[in-house]
Amino acid sequence: MPKHNDSYQYPLDETWTTAEIIKVTTFYQAVEAANESSIMTAELLGAYREFKTVVPAKSEEKRLSREYEAVSGYRIYQTMQAARATNKQRFQYRD
Repeated sequence: MPKHNDSYQYPLDETWTTAEIIKVTTFYQAVEAANESSIMTAELLGAYREFKTVVPAKSEEKRLSREYEAVSGYRIYQTMQAARATNKQRFQYRD
């Protein structure tokens, strides 16, 4: 069960530009939407593509995903795998 808490801080890199931070934060928020209610599948996949422009390295993505899961309780990898596998317009991740 996710341990959603509005007071947690997203894992970010202090070397990122404001635009990059916005892209990553938007992606984290899209993952939260997919886990808490629902989101347009295309919106989630688009947010992930933008996230990958900031974090192209798989190792960095895995590190950020672990940190994000630790603070939010949401699992990015599993959420994105399920989103890619669906053919529905709206997506809601269920563990």
